[in-house]
Amino acid sequence: MNIKVLILALTAITVGLVELIVGGILPEIAADLQVSIGSAGQLITVFALVYAIAGPVLLSLTAKMERKKLFMITLTIFFLGNMMTYLSPSFTFMMVARVITAMSAALVIVLALTITAKVVQPVHRAKSLGFIYMGISSSLVLGVPIGIVITNFFGWRTVFLGIAILSIGSILMIYKFLEPIPSDKILPLSAQLKSLANFKIVGAHLAMMFMLAGHYTVYAYFTPFLETTLQLNSYWVSICYFLFGIAAVCGGALGGTLADRIGSPKSMMIVISSFAIVLFILPYTTFSFTLFIAAMMLWGALSWALAPGIQNYLIETDPASSDIHQSLNNSALQIGIALGSGIGGTVLEHTNSVVSTAGAGASVVVISFVFAAISLALPTHTKQLELSK
Repeated sequence: MNIKVLILALTAITVGLVELIVGGILPEIAADLQVSIGSAGQLITVFALVYAIAGPVLLSLTAKMERKKLFMITLTIFFLGNMMTYLSPSFTFMMVARVITAMSAALVIVLALTITAKVVQPVHRAKSLGFIYMGISSSLVLGVPIGIVITNFFGWRTVFLGIAILSIGSILMIYKFLEPIPSDKILPLSAQLKSLANFKIVGAHLAMMFMLAGHYTVYAYFTPFLETTLQLNSYWVSICYFLFGIAAVCGGALGGTLADRIGSPKSMMIVISSFAIVLFILPYTTFSFTLFIAAMMLWGALSWALAPGIQNYLIETDPASSDIHQSLNNSALQIGIALGSGIGGTVLEHTNSVVSTAGAGASVVVISFVFAAISLALPTHTKQLELSK
């Protein structure tokens, strides 16, 4: 693997840890800062909202800065945000720290994606982007159990101290191994906004959003699903999460490899359609634990297999404004996570059956398939390229 891609993937893991790791340690945070668990849960909600908005905005505001320098500055701010979290004397102070880490994390992740696209040859681009998403998915999926273990031994604040220390390692590696990368020719803001009128691009963003929404319609309620359909105890629930995490981590790399081999458009349609089918049949595999595990791991791998193909597709479709669209696609992913959790909760409330979330999730993924198909069917416009001249 390209050493630069490896470093960027490791940085993505470090930065990605900070988002959902709070979910597993909310009771400890709430007790320490003397707030309710519900209030503490807002640390996740606020982070996701700030992250989704900050990525595209900060990328546009810093468009003229040399990429390596910007990367190191942003990682330094990320380090400071985690140190603030570690030292937080109050809930309000920690909320401010979460806003800072969310803004810096959003920019770090999109820089990792855009820099990766620049430092590898086009023929290996989707596979390399897949490794970055492997880092992102591993941090999101495995961050919660890691945070719980560290909190049990050393306290919740140590989690954020550890992330801060890891970010220092990332800064040092970026400084040593990454050469200065000049910014590309910048499109005027008006041209960037006009590119959003291109439904070929918007369709890809919506495909990503509804794919993740379908996924989290089920995954957000996976524990009660396992307990209800398979009568699993906490030990076996943990085993299922661990196996799912392994599959999800591999999914990004597999999706990137597939896109490189057969092309991004074909890989997008194969991944989305397969994902919808797997979610639909998932409840029907619970009669056999072995069969369910196989279906579950396929679900996990497919859940992150779309991202590298779509990112590569955006670069191929509109290279002149690909940086901003890579950021917007990452924001669409975040919105999809929040949307899916809400849909799953609504379905559960109205049906009183956690099994029904699988069918609902599959239906949402069908919407993703429709938007992807429309996007692929539309012609590629080249006017955006002319706007920068």
